[in-house]
Amino acid sequence: MRRILPTLAAGLGLLASSLVFAGPAAAAPAEDDRPEQWRSYWVDAFNEGLYTPEQAARTVQDALDINANALIVQVGRRYDCFCNRADYPRTDAAVDPAPYDPLDEIIEQAHAAGLEVHAWVNVNTLWNSTTPPRSPEHVYNQHGPDVEGADRWLNKKFDGTEVQGANVYVDPGHPDVADYIVSAVSSIVSEYDVDGVNLDYIRYPDHNSTTTHSDWGYNDVSVARFQEAAGRADVPEPDDAEWTDWRRDQVTGLVRKLYLTLWDIDPAARLSVNAITYGNGPQAVGGWENTRTYSEVLQDWVGWLDEGVTDTVMTMNYKRNWQPAQQQMFAEWSEFMADNQMGRQTVNGPGLYLNPVGDSLAQAQQALAPTAAGNTVAGWSGYAYANPSSTHVDGSWQDRSAERDALTEALTQGPGAPFSEPASVPAMTWKDTPSDGHVTGRLAVRGGGVLDQADVTLKPLTNRSQPVSATTDGDGWFGFAHVDPGVYLVTVDLPRGVVGAPVTAVKVDRGQVTEARLGTYIDLS
Repeated sequence: MRRILPTLAAGLGLLASSLVFAGPAAAAPAEDDRPEQWRSYWVDAFNEGLYTPEQAARTVQDALDINANALIVQVGRRYDCFCNRADYPRTDAAVDPAPYDPLDEIIEQAHAAGLEVHAWVNVNTLWNSTTPPRSPEHVYNQHGPDVEGADRWLNKKFDGTEVQGANVYVDPGHPDVADYIVSAVSSIVSEYDVDGVNLDYIRYPDHNSTTTHSDWGYNDVSVARFQEAAGRADVPEPDDAEWTDWRRDQVTGLVRKLYLTLWDIDPAARLSVNAITYGNGPQAVGGWENTRTYSEVLQDWVGWLDEGVTDTVMTMNYKRNWQPAQQQMFAEWSEFMADNQMGRQTVNGPGLYLNPVGDSLAQAQQALAPTAAGNTVAGWSGYAYANPSSTHVDGSWQDRSAERDALTEALTQGPGAPFSEPASVPAMTWKDTPSDGHVTGRLAVRGGGVLDQADVTLKPLTNRSQPVSATTDGDGWFGFAHVDPGVYLVTVDLPRGVVGAPVTAVKVDRGQVTEARLGTYIDLS
């Protein structure tokens, strides 16, 4: 199936050199002798942490104090950016005035201290205020409530609702939305020395009428694309299986496109995703496809690990350890994520803000312990830096800092302290010494259109790999990740009335993204 679519088209950093970063008192082992274990805070941008150079310095020091090796720093909250050089407009938040660049500052200070920086970007959450953003270039102003037709990017429920409280979202099934996300996220990796990108809200929204399906995805453009793909004229019910699979595929396709696009820009950049762990784990509900993650918010992070289109899954395992039912949920998800890494990495991310320090210590110990099968996760990430315990949530910064000090002591000192010694960020062997490559392409149509939802097959000619198939997205793009080196035929199943080259050959090399060039098609229909 197809539809012809039109084509869319340094900060200050001086404070770090004058600061001395003092780690824990214990002597650190040589870096080469350190175990590999991810340790980080999520640093949200709705609280202090990077609004000024002084905050950035404090954030870095607090990370060093728990023997962390990375910071996941929120730079894209609601299609704004805590940075100056990205497709997202600069945030309206009360950061120090330009030329101060919060992302530049935290990168410079963190790298000087030996910490990695991963740019945390909210993907499908557009805005959360009745007051519009100041920038006329902001997506809310360009494609929000005041815009009609195909230029309206808002996600919509089956009942027509677009606003949930003060929140509005974009619809990943709208081709222009996906294009913008890929361009904006890519601009951060191109412009800044980040060690990776962390995708949040890479899914459909909450606030559904049931836990068994999603009520969202009814943007008019998305529904029309589904109808054409499925050969249907009806507006599907939220629990329609074909419609549910189609919507889930839109999120997976976006992850795949981001993964391969970022690989082409910087193969060393880590793509991580924030993963939902609502309710009980798969082993308690009859399997992965029965989880709320897969069925309600349509996020198939297990499939992304299996395909290898994310490097690291950061599970948002936010559970109250002091409630027995949630303690069980935490244990189930901890076991599942450790036993289902599929050659990639999972990081256990407890909700610090839901627990007193003692319970967070217990969760950290459990999160990192081997499962019955002998597997362990790649590490730990605490949510969040600004609220390190359930005591004084959103209280004074002084009170919250005292709680952070207590958490630091619990994690690094005394019997059973999981972070008593430094650790190194786990290597990504599939990127450091790749054994396979990737293929991408785009099916353009003369006059500015594309072949949307066309079937493409990759058939090996010089190795024993099995043929694989893909479907183009709304920009005519397709991608095959992690295929064996060799020569392949790329074959397009052309829709009726479209003429042009249906096949081309590509040579896949290790570690490279190879573009399949198929020319421009002509639509005679």
